[in-house]
Amino acid sequence: MLKERVLKALNEQINAEQYSAFLYLSMSAWFEDKGMPGFANWMYVQYQEELTHANKIFKYVIERSGKAELKAIDQMPVEFDSVMQIAQMTLEHEQHVTALINAILDIAVEERDHATQSFLQWFVDEQVEEEANVTAILDTLKLIDGKGNGLFMLDRELKQRIFVDATQSA
Repeated sequence: MLKERVLKALNEQINAEQYSAFLYLSMSAWFEDKGMPGFANWMYVQYQEELTHANKIFKYVIERSGKAELKAIDQMPVEFDSVMQIAQMTLEHEQHVTALINAILDIAVEERDHATQSFLQWFVDEQVEEEANVTAILDTLKLIDGKGNGLFMLDRELKQRIFVDATQSA
């Protein structure tokens, strides 16, 4: 059974993951509107990943005899200034999510909840990958100054990304 502090933090993280999903879906819609199907695809895959993260935590809470409490999701932005702004926003958001995961892990350590500590390690590793992926895109955008033929080529590259549910192998 989950201790109250751990349960509360996990329920808050379910909400945070759902917000992340819809933030990325909003960004995907913006890219579609701007005629950038590759970026739209990359963000849509991010959306799918974040939903699987929320579901993984949801199932864990249930498995540990906790009560999953779903809350309303805050409104996310729907308009953006540029590709570069979205990439920077995405990196900052992933860094925020990393901090949230680390805070839950800290609570699990304090509460001596070894099972949750083990469970959260997958998310710690996942966040390293998430930050690295968006940093690589941001670095490329800076290199090409976020425009021109380089932007077109990057858009084509990002269109190749496919969703793989990494939570199933964890």
